Amino acid sequence: MNDFLPYVYYSLPWLAVIGLSVAAVLGVGIGLAWPRFLVYPYLLIFFWVNSTSYGNLAVFASRSIYSRGSGLLLFGVVLWYMLGAWCCARVAAGFQRLPAPACNLRPWFLAWAVLLAAHVGAAVLANVPVAEALAPSGFSNIVWMAPLVSLMLLAFRTREQARELARFILLAGLVRAAFGLGRWAVLGGDPNNVYANMNALQIRLTFFDINDSLLCTLAFAIAAIMLFQADAAERSRFWRGIAWLTLGATALCVLLSYRRSAWIGFVLAAAVIMFRIPARRRLQLMLAGLPLVGAALAFVAVRRLARVTGSGNGPVSLLYDMQSRRFGPESERLLELKLALADFLAHPFTGIGAWGRYNGYQTISWQNNQDGGLFLHSGVLHIALKTGLPGAVLLAGVICAFVLFARRTLRTLPPDVLGLGVAGAAGLAFMIPDLLIGTPFPQVRTTQMLALCLALPYLALAVSAPAAAPRAVARPAVAHPYLVPA
Repeated sequence: MNDFLPYVYYSLPWLAVIGLSVAAVLGVGIGLAWPRFLVYPYLLIFFWVNSTSYGNLAVFASRSIYSRGSGLLLFGVVLWYMLGAWCCARVAAGFQRLPAPACNLRPWFLAWAVLLAAHVGAAVLANVPVAEALAPSGFSNIVWMAPLVSLMLLAFRTREQARELARFILLAGLVRAAFGLGRWAVLGGDPNNVYANMNALQIRLTFFDINDSLLCTLAFAIAAIMLFQADAAERSRFWRGIAWLTLGATALCVLLSYRRSAWIGFVLAAAVIMFRIPARRRLQLMLAGLPLVGAALAFVAVRRLARVTGSGNGPVSLLYDMQSRRFGPESERLLELKLALADFLAHPFTGIGAWGRYNGYQTISWQNNQDGGLFLHSGVLHIALKTGLPGAVLLAGVICAFVLFARRTLRTLPPDVLGLGVAGAAGLAFMIPDLLIGTPFPQVRTTQMLALCLALPYLALAVSAPAAAPRAVARPAVAHPYLVPA
């Protein structure tokens, strides 16, 4: 037996390689036949797997899976999986001679890729490692949003597949919300609780990561459209029950996250949803729902105010982390933005580079470490600081192109796919506060969730359009050698 064990150990690497090879072959086969079945596992990773351990006091807090393998591959393995799924979907569409769905975001993402290539070239000239120029702390995650948008449009081609995707997001949001509420009630909530662990706020919360609240918002939007659209009576009793459960569980999960950006974003998302509901039902929901929502928000806000220690009384206490004992009335967050803005004004056209750090970051308590100066709490200013005016223009272009498209398209979508389109628009509205005062772009999970939101309205329009016939291959006319004109 002792002589046999070394052979087992020596064979493990070979078995792993063989297993990965078989899995890759099976994956390619599935991707060529049913590309969407490669998309579902990928989405589940971003739906259910946390992306940060910030605020966790555990000594051995788990490291994010989204960065695994990046030391050798420059990017996380999950992104390379998504790129492989895109290649399968692209080849499958080519075999069927299906035209690429329309999307006015393509030129903007192409410009982002060109801008990233320019920063890589500048890094090489400045003797900066390429890995630092391509790091998530820059803006490479924005370029990785484009393959996911394209993959969603290539993998879901019919209205039935779009309805299947809507139900998938609905169930994923319900399961995640149920997990968060159950952990909140029984196990003390999310262990990544920066409020309790670092700011002495004795509260427990469902999810600290904003992406979990974003998933709840997507599911909430789909459930609301499913319940309150004109054809709601045609839905089966089972799915109406699931929609009601999702509506309540996801809204409660967002409220108990105790994140101000999530509360404000959820109100903005609800406004987007309300405008896509028939006017009569909209009025009924406002009369019945506004008092309930207002009471719930007041309850959690008062509860949070009551737990604040050392930051005064009254509504101003909600800004407890906007005040700093070290800098007096000027908070560390405001000081962070001030220092970054000064560097942007010093380099308005080129920025400090994707790898750059702004001056004075060492004075910020959470920036005084090896990753200090690479990020700041404003997604918009982060892009302007790293890329200068070119990146700011591209970011504004992507947002404007999406808003113009969504405003025109959501009015014309059929009811069975309207939920997907509204969910995408509501998700982007939900993320507005995080784009302004959060750190979305250095986070792989956040940018991929943003890409999903961008893709959903385009997907809904593509599947609702009349089916396009496969493109015929033009063949030159060849005269038969034995046929003579009459």
